[in-house]
Amino acid sequence: MSWASTFPLRRVRLGWTRAAVPPPAPPARPAIPEAPTPAGPPPQPRLQDWVGVLAMVFGLFMAIMDVQIVTSSLTQIQGGLSATSDEISWVQTAYLIADVVMVPLSGSLSRLLSTRVLFVSATLGFTAASALCATATTLSQMILYRAMQGFCGGAITPSVFPVVYTKFRMPQLASVMVMISLILNLSSTLGPTIGGFLTDTFSWHWLFLVNIVPGILVAAVVWVTIDIDRPNLSMLRYFDFAGLVLMAVFLGCLEYALEEGPRWDWLSDNTILTAVIVSVVASVLFFWRVLTYRQPIVDLRAFLNRNFALGSFYTFIVGTGLYGATYVIPLYLAQVRGFSAMQIGETVVVTGLAQMALSPFSTYIARTVDLRLMLGFGMGLFAIAMYMTACLTNQADFNELLVPQILRGTALMCCYLPANLIALGTMPSDKLKNAAGLYNL
Repeated sequence: MSWASTFPLRRVRLGWTRAAVPPPAPPARPAIPEAPTPAGPPPQPRLQDWVGVLAMVFGLFMAIMDVQIVTSSLTQIQGGLSATSDEISWVQTAYLIADVVMVPLSGSLSRLLSTRVLFVSATLGFTAASALCATATTLSQMILYRAMQGFCGGAITPSVFPVVYTKFRMPQLASVMVMISLILNLSSTLGPTIGGFLTDTFSWHWLFLVNIVPGILVAAVVWVTIDIDRPNLSMLRYFDFAGLVLMAVFLGCLEYALEEGPRWDWLSDNTILTAVIVSVVASVLFFWRVLTYRQPIVDLRAFLNRNFALGSFYTFIVGTGLYGATYVIPLYLAQVRGFSAMQIGETVVVTGLAQMALSPFSTYIARTVDLRLMLGFGMGLFAIAMYMTACLTNQADFNELLVPQILRGTALMCCYLPANLIALGTMPSDKLKNAAGLYNL
């Protein structure tokens, strides 16, 4: 090989000079993995995946339904436990406080234990707590068992979404999300109906006994069919126990103040005032902790994703209307109108029937219409339904509640699916578990 060929020359004005050898190119950075998107190529889920997800959705139905199943039967439970009308409210409050603490914690626990272990453990714990609730003979026992039930139930709901977004893409994803949307809404609206039927036909104990056999079957099926990740026990070295305590105090006191405040005239009651002060102080410390600790118990940076933030915001609005109406309407029918548990169930079931009627069309609408248009239409319809409900008088019964409930059921099916796809459909897979916990909070 000649010297010239080894060191090439180039002609310039002053003569021949040695050509500049370009520096070696820096190594290419590894490509950042793209966020999973519902529009990706479908992975052709297996029959095993469908069976497992259906089992998880049924577990989701049980967990959400038990929030509302006792609403229409509190009077009977109060008599069975010899409790006062003020004390019996703790049957609901205990469940909600424990549930609201567990939901955001589920993201860290699913990474620590794996999604399958967390879901199965939570389902078995929920089933055991349901059995204990049926054996309660005092109010103290019922409050303890309901808190256990709520804590375990709070881990069930967020565990479903990482599995769904891992196993499915469009168009199967839209079908699964419609099913989940229907189950979430039906479990809330049908809870008082099922509770009233069980109480009138058997006894209030069956509100909890009905969960035992399905709970065991759900846990067994999910253990066999679902396996999307592995435990990461090394997280224990950096587990944010201080953040966990601060979150529990912050959310627990906040939930207590919101639940009991109307009954005790809000801040005029010293206990409510203390709970609010403790919640505010704990919230400041909690947010400081999660924003500075290397592995926070909850990663709030998920809200930097605009789609996730907007989807969560719309879901919060819809959830407020859904659960608010599901709580207030049965209470109104029982205390103002004097309806029985079965009559309450027959009245509020209209919302669920409207959702069931629309569910076959929701998948088609989601595939053919811009999700933003679908969400906007649903929010407008939802606002009309809530306005009509707000204008009701103390003489309203089934006929006056019929149209607002149909509109609300239709609006919920139009809102929940696009809001969920917008919020979680663009989250990176490694952040999906944490985001699912925040989304369901």
